[in-house]
Amino acid sequence: MTTIEIIGVVGLAGVFVLSALRGLNMGVLALVAAFLVGGVLVGNRPKEVLGAFPGDLFVVLLAVTFLFGMARTNGTVDWLVRSTVRLSGNRIALVPWMLFLLTTVLCAAGAASPAAVAIVAPIGITFAVRHGITPIYAGLMAVNGAAAGSFSPTGILGGIVHGTLAANGLAVDPAALFAGTFGINVVAAIVTWGIFGRRRTVPAPDHDAAAEHPVADQEPASGATPPAGGAPAGGSGPTATLAAPAPAATRLGAEQLVTLVGLLALVVATIGFGLDTGFTALTIAAALALLFRDTAKDATGQIAWPVILLVCGIVTYIGVLEDVGVVDSLGTMIVGIGTPLVAALVICYIGGVVSAFASTTGILGALVPLSVPFLGSGALPVAGVVIALAAASTIVDASPFSTNGALVIANAPEALRQQTYRAMLLWGIGACILAPLVAWFAFVVI
Repeated sequence: MTTIEIIGVVGLAGVFVLSALRGLNMGVLALVAAFLVGGVLVGNRPKEVLGAFPGDLFVVLLAVTFLFGMARTNGTVDWLVRSTVRLSGNRIALVPWMLFLLTTVLCAAGAASPAAVAIVAPIGITFAVRHGITPIYAGLMAVNGAAAGSFSPTGILGGIVHGTLAANGLAVDPAALFAGTFGINVVAAIVTWGIFGRRRTVPAPDHDAAAEHPVADQEPASGATPPAGGAPAGGSGPTATLAAPAPAATRLGAEQLVTLVGLLALVVATIGFGLDTGFTALTIAAALALLFRDTAKDATGQIAWPVILLVCGIVTYIGVLEDVGVVDSLGTMIVGIGTPLVAALVICYIGGVVSAFASTTGILGALVPLSVPFLGSGALPVAGVVIALAAASTIVDASPFSTNGALVIANAPEALRQQTYRAMLLWGIGACILAPLVAWFAFVVI
C-alpha cells in the first residue's frame, strides 16, 4: 500500500476513535477526513471529493423518514400494525418472522434490498415499539430477510453474481447460490431472535386507535451520555419512556386512506416498475404534504438528520479511500497469496468489512473478478467460494453505515435511537468478525 492509502486507513480509525472520545457526530469527522485525504493530500477539488457523496442514500433516508413520519403522525402505520397483529392471529412472536419472510419474498421477486427494507422496517419497528419489543429485533429481521432473498435467480444480487461469473467464463448453480445464502441468513435470523427477541422496552400504551409517532420525551434520560459516533441524543435504555399516543378514530379516514394509497404506490412503483426508491418516496411524501399541511409540519421534525449526516459522511470517506486505491491494493494482496484456502478467507473478510460501509452491489461486482484466478484453478469449489463471499457481503448489511442499517436506526423512535444505534454498531462489528469466517468454513472448508 502507498503512503496515502495507509494514511487514509489510519484516518478512518481516527474518525471512530475521536468520535467515541468526544461525542461529535462521526459524519462531520468523516467529511473532514475526506477533505484532508482527497483534497489536501491527493489534490482533488471539493467537487471531486464530493463525487463520493452518496446522493442516492441521502434521498432514501430523507424521503423514507419523512414519508413514514407522516404515516405515523396520521395513524396509518398504527392501522397497518394492528392489521398485521390480526393477520398473525394475535401471536405477537410470529410478527418479526413475518417481516423476515416478507422482505425475503420482495427481494426474491426482484426488489432492491433497500427498497424492501424501506417499506417493511418502519411498520415492523412501530409494531415492536407498540408491544415493548426492542426496535432492533424487528429491524434486523427485515434486513436479514432482504439478504436471504437477494440471491434468488430473479433477485438483483443473484443476477449480478451470475452475470459477473459468466463474463469470466465461470458459472454457479442458481439454486445452490439461493439455498446457501438463504440458509445462512435463516441462521442469522435465529441468532437475532436469541439475542434480541426476548429483550423488552417500555411499551407504548396498548390501544386500538391510530396514533401519532410514538416519540418519547425529547429530553435525554438521566445520566445519558452522547452516543459513540454521534448518534442522535435522546433517552436510552430501559429508562426511556414513550409518550402516550393521541387516540383517533378506529376507522380509516380520508387522510389515512390517501396515505395507504401512497404507500401502495411506493411498493408498486419500486418493485413493479423499478423506479428509484428515494425519489419515488420523496414524490409521494411531497404530494401528501401538499394535501395535509398540519401533518407535514409534525412529520418534518421526524426526518432523521443526525443519522443522515452520520451515514453519508462515513460513506463519502469510504468512497475517497476507494478512489485513492485502497480496495485495489487489497485485491493485489489477495492475488499474491499463495494458498487458495487462505485467499478465499481473506476475500470473504474484505467483502464483509467493505460491504459494511459501501455498496454491496459494487463490492460483489469488484471482488468476484478478483476471485477468478484461484476459482479457475480448480483448487477450490467455485460454488462454495461464491456463496461464502455473497453471504459474508450481505449479512453485514445491518451495519449502521449501510443503507439497510441506517434505515433501521432512522426509523427508530427518538427515545430509543441512541440505544438502537449502539446495538446495531455492536451487531455490525460482530457480523464483520464472525460472518466471513462462518461462511468460509461452511461453504469452502466443509
